[in-house]
Amino acid sequence: MRILLVEDDATLSRVVSRSLCDQGHHVDHADSVDAARYLWRIQNHDAVLLDLTLPDGNGLQLLREARARGDRTPVLVLTARNRTEERIAGLDAGADDYLGKPFDLAEVEARLRAVVRRRLDLDDRVSIGALALDRRTQRLYLDDTPLQLPAREFAVLCELLTPPGRVVSKAALADKLSGFDDLLAANALEAFISRLRKKLQGSGAEIRTLRGLGYLIEAA
Repeated sequence: MRILLVEDDATLSRVVSRSLCDQGHHVDHADSVDAARYLWRIQNHDAVLLDLTLPDGNGLQLLREARARGDRTPVLVLTARNRTEERIAGLDAGADDYLGKPFDLAEVEARLRAVVRRRLDLDDRVSIGALALDRRTQRLYLDDTPLQLPAREFAVLCELLTPPGRVVSKAALADKLSGFDDLLAANALEAFISRLRKKLQGSGAEIRTLRGLGYLIEAA
């Protein structure tokens, strides 16, 4: 997933970003309302982690603006403002879930997966041939054996399996795997796809190229 993290605490941002990146996600970070507003508008994200108390304003206003323009990106609020009335205000503003500080990183990741599943109406587990993705645990299996992949190859397969049979453009895949200062070249994406095809040989799952459209994964 590509996640927008809106948090002004530099130490906490580093810890959360590192944890999410270790899980194969890509994180864009904003430390103010203005920076978050800019990133939220120009970049598509799978989810937003939103702090409420920011140096130049209130994260709730940012959330209300997004919902007012029809943006339905799943939002998980992370904040020290955790009284009942504040949680209600966050949910009423359009948050999908609310988690008070301090929090456990594993719970953040689990709640992120849950809000994305609910928004996309996805099953917890999807299979093609002998390949299976368990979204609850963020694990891939081949013949019920965990499939160990580098983070970016894992991210490519997850995107193609969300849901399977969907054509994903090269631009969309590259966007999921790139940072603003780390643009993924077309030949690098093709190399990821080539390596994955070799690893999926005999699995009953095949990554196909649709010329001019992108990639899809389907039963071989």
